[in-house]
Amino acid sequence: MQTVIQYARLGGPEVLEAAEKPDPVPGEGKVLVASKAIGVNPIDWKLRRGIRPSEPIETPRRLGSDVSGVISALGPGVTDWSVGDEVVVRGASGAYASEVVASEGKLVRKPADVSFEDAAALGVPAGTAYQVVVSLGPGEGDVLLIHGASGAVGQAAVQFARARGVTVVGTASANNLDRLRDLGAIALEYGDGLVDRVRAAVPQGVDYVLDMAGTDAALQASFDLVADRSHIGTIVVGFKAAELGIKAWSGGSPVPLTPEEEALRAEGLEAALAGLADGTFQVEIGATYPLTQAAEAHRVGEAGSVRGKIILVP
Repeated sequence: MQTVIQYARLGGPEVLEAAEKPDPVPGEGKVLVASKAIGVNPIDWKLRRGIRPSEPIETPRRLGSDVSGVISALGPGVTDWSVGDEVVVRGASGAYASEVVASEGKLVRKPADVSFEDAAALGVPAGTAYQVVVSLGPGEGDVLLIHGASGAVGQAAVQFARARGVTVVGTASANNLDRLRDLGAIALEYGDGLVDRVRAAVPQGVDYVLDMAGTDAALQASFDLVADRSHIGTIVVGFKAAELGIKAWSGGSPVPLTPEEEALRAEGLEAALAGLADGTFQVEIGATYPLTQAAEAHRVGEAGSVRGKIILVP
């Protein structure tokens, strides 16, 4: 039997429950992965609460999309993978589970010297960060302002932008500024006077903005600093993007990702794994919980009391 985390109604963390299910059997072109580590993402609790719209719940619903583990069984037609291979699954369905079935196309080989916990922390954050940085387009010599840069997506975006030769200004709370400096960003505390602090830090001006905060103050600061709104992108308030004339990717945007953007997200996971393996990329694990304590992991994550990724371990 496998252990899964599910919910039968929308609500707070208390709606999450552990259940025992029959071991899944991989079908044509799929594999069974014994989970070693599972990434917790904000989208998970947004769906659970109903903040992000979804279909009505008719049967208990599982959650989670990022998982790393070891292939334990092969379905018919699988020839490029073997039992015992260590893998990362991108876009898994119901990743909060001790075993996950995944199609071959969603598997990425895990480098031997990357931990399962670090690997499971990458899918959504690194994929999102890589795609939005590439799609927004800052390059060598440009200045990029990232609102909310100390979160998992923000930290990844700082690193991917720096690798492109971009000067990064990152905003965060006071206790997170040192982390941004460690990643090579000019770190500034958000709040009153931010526009003046940015202008003082980069007198040459800001060329692009990535919004990962979604506040009115962050958006207004963006407009004050960058005249060309096509150089401003958000992953939080996508529903406002058309009205504001800015770019948006996911985050409530009614416009789905293009095939090219989806491909960039897959590329971002591989780039982050390679960077972890050679020491050019960092990921911060904030807390680790047993899979059966998923509700507590959600409470901590929603409260914002942990910086870095939260990981579940079966």
